[in-house]
Amino acid sequence: MDTLRDSAFGVFVRAITRNKVLLYKEEREGFELPDKYKQGEKQPRGGKGRRIRGTNDVQLERPITPPGTPPPRESDSSDDSARTVVEDEEREQNQDQNQSQNGEGGENNGENSDDIIVDWYGDDDQENPHNWSMFKKCWLTGAIMLMTSSVYMGSSIYSPAIQEAAQYFGLGQVTVTLGLSLFVVGYGVGPLFLSPITEIPQIGRTSPYIITLALFTILQVPTALVDNFAGFAILRFLAGFVGSPPLATGGASIQDVFAPHTMPYAMGLYGLSAASAPALAPIVSSFAVQAKGWRWAFWIMLWLSGFSLAVLFFWLPETSSNTILLRRAKRLRKLTGNDRIKAQSEIDSAQMTFKDIAMMSLVRPITMTFTEPIVLACDLFIGLIYAILYSYFESFPIVYNEGYGWSLGVGTLPFASLLVGAAISYGIYALWNKYYFIPRFERHGEQLKPEARLPMAMLAAFCYPICLFWFAWTANRTSWVSPVIASAFFGLGATWSFMPILTYLPHTYPQYAASVLASNDFFRSMLGAGMPLAAHGLFVNLGIDWGNSLLGFLTVLFIPIPFALWKFGPWLRARSPMALHDDDLKERDKGPHAVRAHEVEESA
Repeated sequence: MDTLRDSAFGVFVRAITRNKVLLYKEEREGFELPDKYKQGEKQPRGGKGRRIRGTNDVQLERPITPPGTPPPRESDSSDDSARTVVEDEEREQNQDQNQSQNGEGGENNGENSDDIIVDWYGDDDQENPHNWSMFKKCWLTGAIMLMTSSVYMGSSIYSPAIQEAAQYFGLGQVTVTLGLSLFVVGYGVGPLFLSPITEIPQIGRTSPYIITLALFTILQVPTALVDNFAGFAILRFLAGFVGSPPLATGGASIQDVFAPHTMPYAMGLYGLSAASAPALAPIVSSFAVQAKGWRWAFWIMLWLSGFSLAVLFFWLPETSSNTILLRRAKRLRKLTGNDRIKAQSEIDSAQMTFKDIAMMSLVRPITMTFTEPIVLACDLFIGLIYAILYSYFESFPIVYNEGYGWSLGVGTLPFASLLVGAAISYGIYALWNKYYFIPRFERHGEQLKPEARLPMAMLAAFCYPICLFWFAWTANRTSWVSPVIASAFFGLGATWSFMPILTYLPHTYPQYAASVLASNDFFRSMLGAGMPLAAHGLFVNLGIDWGNSLLGFLTVLFIPIPFALWKFGPWLRARSPMALHDDDLKERDKGPHAVRAHEVEESA
């Protein structure tokens, strides 16, 4: 029932019934209001409210006595007492002056010293996403995987239809391939504009997911009916654009609910769905395209996205701690009539200007790409994988349909080998996390360096040349079994690359996690969109053997990247004004107000 209440359907029903159904505990009879929120309750003068950490929060505690400071000496002397009072007043005045000078005073950052900051009701508060049951967390992971797959399949589901679409529009195959490339461009550009919306506490994550998925579903209808290529190309770009939020922020939703030691398992599944969907899509659509025509690729896409929309509309809960606490603050204000009750996130977001949002979502991702060597190296590595993946797919029809003489539908079945490889890689990744990463995390805690996440990416770097050279020189020369087995290595490498890199980046830049992930998404999408336009001519002119060998040589050049990050990452971080330094790691466990890197993200 809680999941239904927190879903888009629950929010809609509560809105039209004026919050008379699907009640929260604050709205039920017999709710015992915590003392903190009762009328007349005030925060101590000069003290700041406590922000409860969610996935994207920085924890702010009231000022505490530094470790090692001796407790105040008790004295029965009236002189001592008077002197203590005077010293306390002077210290308080000095503190207020320092805060005013540093821009940290309550009034300067939008926070009033009388504000009562909304908190979780206790360590076991079930509205805190970290306290959800394992079943609910697994359901959330499955829902994000379903949504991500539904959108990611939209790119390559068109692949089996390209030749027939070229004949229908009377254009060359390279030109018609724009239908694939523009979709990828759309979901590369989209996060720069749409992802920041999911960080606004008043909106949250669920509503943007549902609204954009609904638009994505609707766009499949005119795409399947359009009769001119210009309109078709525009519709494909728009579909990729509006479908982009789950591709960019789905991982953030998972990080909202999982603890550090269990998060890699869920993130691995999320990565598995993202890596497998482009390989699964041609299999899903090819038989329908063969039997019914090229437009059926998009009718199938309509069914897939429509099914996802129907499920998620009712059963996708809100995961943002900022949004959950803000909604609680509104309920408590209504219950008590006390306008001083506020969520920390609404205080923070009130200070955000349009310029701040534009800087975070548009400018900073681009500038960090070219000013931060770690970001550029990761973007090049993942971008290359994307570009090679979509180029590699272009050789499959030539090998299996033309070379082995298989039908259109049967010729897409070898794509399943990438799914098998990805599934095997996830199993090995889970074992690596259990027996390598978790023991190191338990040993070193928050002082564990970001580079500890990279070993699997180092192994993945060798999978791509193995796959491409093996495929190049056995396809159409030996049994079909050999190139199919070779393709599984690409599935292995994709999962082992994406998960370490996409957790390494936010760990390295905890205060700019949203920006570096947006940068990576944009960069890899641009490379992935451009390569298919050249790939067909590559294989026609050089053949399957030398065409794939050329791609293999490119992957060899990029093998050193994860090794260089492992070796020189600490040195690069130490010289970056934006990255996490090793000195920062040493400060992690020194107090209850320490900031944990895996839980820090930009506030919006």
